[in-house]
Amino acid sequence: MTLSPYLLAIDQGTTSSRAIVFDRLGKNCITSQKELSQIYPADGWVEHDPEEIWQTTLAVCRESLSAIEQSPVAIGITNQRETIVLWERATGRTLHNAIVWQDRRTAKRCEGLRNNGHEPFIKQKTGLLLDPYFSATKISWLLDNVEGARIRAQAGELAVGTIDSFLLWRLTGGKVHATDATNASRTLLFNIHSQQWDPELLSLFDIPESLLPDIRDCADDYGYTDTDLLGSAIPICGIAGDQQAALLGQACIQPGMVKSTYGTGCFAIVNTGPAVLSSQNRLLTTVAYRVSGQTTYALEGSIFVAGAAIQWLRDGLGIIQSAHESEELAGALTSNRGVYMVPAFTGLGAPYWDPQARGALFGLTRDTGINDLVRSALESVCYQTVDLLKAMTNDHVPEISTLRIDGGMAKNSWQMQFLADILNIPVQRPTTTETTALGAASLAALQVGIIGSLDELADRWQEDARFEPAMNDVERQTLLRRWQRAVKSTRTFSENR
Repeated sequence: MTLSPYLLAIDQGTTSSRAIVFDRLGKNCITSQKELSQIYPADGWVEHDPEEIWQTTLAVCRESLSAIEQSPVAIGITNQRETIVLWERATGRTLHNAIVWQDRRTAKRCEGLRNNGHEPFIKQKTGLLLDPYFSATKISWLLDNVEGARIRAQAGELAVGTIDSFLLWRLTGGKVHATDATNASRTLLFNIHSQQWDPELLSLFDIPESLLPDIRDCADDYGYTDTDLLGSAIPICGIAGDQQAALLGQACIQPGMVKSTYGTGCFAIVNTGPAVLSSQNRLLTTVAYRVSGQTTYALEGSIFVAGAAIQWLRDGLGIIQSAHESEELAGALTSNRGVYMVPAFTGLGAPYWDPQARGALFGLTRDTGINDLVRSALESVCYQTVDLLKAMTNDHVPEISTLRIDGGMAKNSWQMQFLADILNIPVQRPTTTETTALGAASLAALQVGIIGSLDELADRWQEDARFEPAMNDVERQTLLRRWQRAVKSTRTFSENR
């Protein structure tokens, strides 16, 4: 019997559910995608309908598989991280909408825990900061606000999980309740040193361990799909959170290798190998991946506004028609003409972590035009990346020699050249831009033996374009000095606003 030449990657994201079929060499063959509704019940609250998550995921899987007319050899899952679902074990019925990672309803709970001195204890165990972003306070909220949930949870009647765990339960017909180490490491309940759910953290957040899934390696046996769902029993062999999956999709498997994803915001992760580095610059220490029982760690930093700055110029100001215009408009200028944008529309992320900051423009004159504004928006993403990589360097990560990029903005060659210039390191763009899904498929391929080791990911990774730094040091330092002045002015203006 000849094995199928295909792997199926399920990529369940914040705004859509996708299924991508890859061949054994990692080539994207088929993509199916369906958008996901965003639900805003109150100010700062963000939810998804878990049944819509499930139905869209099932639909895109069926669409993709019908195009290849055969079952894949294995499935890999990657997902929006930190988002939480609560359901009944007996029926699989969900008890509340999924609470999305962006949701801020538990801010006061986090503030109370912080004021009581719990953050250093939590950071030491989890590598994370005490923030509503992560899953623990979301789970506590569900137990306290869904009628009867806490009593039923204590009786072992309920299950909770991140999106990967919820999809796995549904795909296996309720046979498997499990997650991987990367998703577990984003919950505030997982001890990244012992690699287990932490009893003291469970007690602090008042969450019964019986609610939680088993924790497995990223490449592992996660059971088989129910035959009624996709036509046959397909093994599920890989799971990783979206940013960690992208790290693997970019083959960043050596300490010091960094990938940066440029979408609405920006997530940069640097592989730190077996070392658990505690950040002094408010970066997050997290599990990069766990394979064959061996854990590799990473430092992660986020930029709140990347592509969103261009979206604002398009949708908010209406001065451009599409994001694609930005490359030509910026490239038409020989310099930024002293114009700087600090796109702190929702505060500043790492390394500033200033939620009060708000966006600002500096250096405007009577002849400032659309080209200047567009260029300042594109440059701002690059300056913020410098700040992020500098924070990583200050945290003593292995030397960063190149940056691998993906996401929608990575297609802008003018911006990527400026990024290389301002970072003063080469920037690499891969031929396969679906790096998140590719990472999930690669984990499944590793588990079933299609690839023999993670080292093969490096052999398979292919470069589409390489941007070498060409800017002189004087110009670079001048631009960065003015950027820092703009950031300082923005933060000063926003103080006690």
